[in-house]
Amino acid sequence: MPWSPLAVLSWALVLQLLVLLWPPGLGEACSCAPAHPQQHFCHSALVIRAKISSEKVVPASADPADTQKMIRYEIKQIKMFKGFEKVKDVQYIYTPFDSSLCGVKLETNSQKQYLLTGQVLSDGKVFIHLCNYIEPWEDLSLVQRGSLNHHYHQNCGCQITTCYTVPCTISAPNECLWTDWLLERKLYGYQAQHYVCMKHVDSTCTWYRGHLRLRKEFADAIQP
Repeated sequence: MPWSPLAVLSWALVLQLLVLLWPPGLGEACSCAPAHPQQHFCHSALVIRAKISSEKVVPASADPADTQKMIRYEIKQIKMFKGFEKVKDVQYIYTPFDSSLCGVKLETNSQKQYLLTGQVLSDGKVFIHLCNYIEPWEDLSLVQRGSLNHHYHQNCGCQITTCYTVPCTISAPNECLWTDWLLERKLYGYQAQHYVCMKHVDSTCTWYRGHLRLRKEFADAIQP
């Protein structure tokens, strides 16, 4: 499952939790559970399209004894897809300074635009890390861009399960099996880029690309 929203926590406390929960012996790596773009959208408090204007290293809290640092990115928000009820316009986003805590490195002062998903903390600050879905806008497919407006939000009642090996079966009628890793050995393959797990009137969910059902090779791969 994607990382759960931490809107009730302060951004300094989020850093402390990341430090405490990080398993010993894993070094400087950042490890995230896989999640389909639709899952990222549904589990994020905020989803925006933005350009990054500048960055600055800032203290994680006002406590002088706190040595943790954050990167504060100043952004130019282009469009908001989710989070209207929490913030009106985002000027800054925050991420851990340390890569071991999944800090995000973004290009500043360039023409590059990003899709950013993240959490809105209790003090109103927007917090992002590498386990969020953060992609250059130009790398998104037309289906992904269009789904940000409607399909992802309308189908958050569906569950998406990553399929690693065969056989791979659903355990609930509202579940879709995500097979990109099985078929392409990468997470954000054809299915993530071009399909949405959509709910029907009978509360079942299936993969759709616009009005097209799941491609045959996806269906064949997940059969026992």
